[in-house]
Amino acid sequence: MSADPVLVERTGAVATVTLNRPDVLNALNHAMAVALRDTMYELEADKAVRAVVLKGAGRGFMAGGDVGGFHENMDHLQVHVGSMLDDFHCATRAIVRMAKPVIGALHGPVAGAGMSLAMTPDLAIGADNLMMTLAYSALGTSPDGGSTYFLPRLVGRRKALEIALLSDRFGAAEAERLGLVNKVVPAADLDAAAMEWAERLANGPSYAFGWTKKLIDQSFDTDIDRQLEAEREGILACSASADMQEGIRAFVGKRKAAFKGE
Repeated sequence: MSADPVLVERTGAVATVTLNRPDVLNALNHAMAVALRDTMYELEADKAVRAVVLKGAGRGFMAGGDVGGFHENMDHLQVHVGSMLDDFHCATRAIVRMAKPVIGALHGPVAGAGMSLAMTPDLAIGADNLMMTLAYSALGTSPDGGSTYFLPRLVGRRKALEIALLSDRFGAAEAERLGLVNKVVPAADLDAAAMEWAERLANGPSYAFGWTKKLIDQSFDTDIDRQLEAEREGILACSASADMQEGIRAFVGKRKAAFKGE
């Protein structure tokens, strides 16, 4: 397997991004943060890509930050962590703001920065061997990677604090109950399940999907009047798209729409 910390494979209009440090459970280091950032920038700009799958190689999605790297840089830990986080947080923003749907395929250990990253995709499928923990408190640090933004929005403030402060581990069933994954599948079926959703989305109205993501994300920080106006703006923009015209023609013609993402 390639030594690159992040791999990209394109299958039709779907890009699969694989975290690729399996010998250390895909622990996040600076090289991986930079590669993930650059990969997401590239995929956002690639018009041929209409859906993205994010997964991890080996036994787990990501076991957190590279603690060995932290230990090697103890004399200048603030500089080391700060530099890595600048790029990791750019990757986080790129995933969240990407107009294309992103699906997380989560298996095995998902801890620390891995759990933070696992909350950034739009949808997430968990393998039945999934094990999650926020874990930061075990290192004596506060969370990063957007986890304090996403977690309370997904599970509520009190449960978020329980997960963050106690750092208990929990499995796939609890992750599904909390809404951290949309569904759970056998580990052997994870890649196929993620690809099935990705292909469905890649064949959908990509321009409308981008607006839908934007509208739902901004709804947490606005009021009903501004949200209604934003919805009006969105549907009017979609009205000028080829996909909406195709959708209307297909509905009237009683056939399946052939969306092009335009």
